[in-house]
Amino acid sequence: MKQFHERNIHNGQYDLDALVYELPEFKECIITTPSGEKSIDFSDSKAVLLLNKALLKRHYNVDNWMIPDGYLCPPVPGRADYIHYAADLLGDLNGGDVPRGKRVNVLDLGTGANCIYPIIGSQSYGWKFTGTEIDPLSLKVARLIVQSNPSLGKQVKIIQQKQKQFILKNMIGEKDRFDLTVCNPPFHSSKNEAVEANLRKWKNLGKDGDEKNPGRNFGGMENELWYPGGETAFIKRMIKESSDYSRQVCWFTSLVSKKENLRPLKEHLKSFKIQDHRVVDMSQGQKQSRLIAWTFLSGEECSQWAEEHWR
Repeated sequence: MKQFHERNIHNGQYDLDALVYELPEFKECIITTPSGEKSIDFSDSKAVLLLNKALLKRHYNVDNWMIPDGYLCPPVPGRADYIHYAADLLGDLNGGDVPRGKRVNVLDLGTGANCIYPIIGSQSYGWKFTGTEIDPLSLKVARLIVQSNPSLGKQVKIIQQKQKQFILKNMIGEKDRFDLTVCNPPFHSSKNEAVEANLRKWKNLGKDGDEKNPGRNFGGMENELWYPGGETAFIKRMIKESSDYSRQVCWFTSLVSKKENLRPLKEHLKSFKIQDHRVVDMSQGQKQSRLIAWTFLSGEECSQWAEEHWR
């Protein structure tokens, strides 16, 4: 079974003792399985939160990280995989070497209260990030995370999207240039669909739940979990808006959670002057996901971009 990207430091089992050393309060979350191995209860939202907090402290130089109750708590290893595979898109334009440092500018669309992609990308590759956010509390918390961690202060900024109907519009200025965009779109098309999905996940973990208390171990607010038309409609909107910034961004990318959504997205790309597109499969144990990427730049223009921006 395919595992994490080869550069993902989360390959293999968690070093729980090392994580407890970094975050002593995490110790209370460790359980012993019937086979006698140490683990955590992944249906316990507090355990998942503290696991993430310990991972971010140990591997990403983030001492101060917390999210509001009920907000999305993303799995750090899976989000790291996205960053590493997206990095390969840039590496392909740079002789196989992923460009590092502040020369690389990345736009995170909908960074969330957790600010996870800017954290992982800035600390793994030294990239500069601009995170966009529409939810006022998420905006405030993400900015607080950046301000309270010296490792992030000079590499990450968070800006507000004030118009809910737009994704890219207003977020890219006339003089801005981004090597990459990343995005974790809302998966579901409605609240009911989100609740049903979380109930299924809850049952797969061997727990009971109900519609009023589905027991989301990863949380999530409305703007994080659903969008009219689901992730397909969201990414189609993103593709449409991206055509207005075709010379200002090298690679646009987005996570795609459902494989069946790839076909309509590929068809939608044909409506625009896309020069190249990629679908990258990712696997984290039993969980399958993928990212879709597209560029308006020709091969020659991509090479010129790399020459001007990274070399």
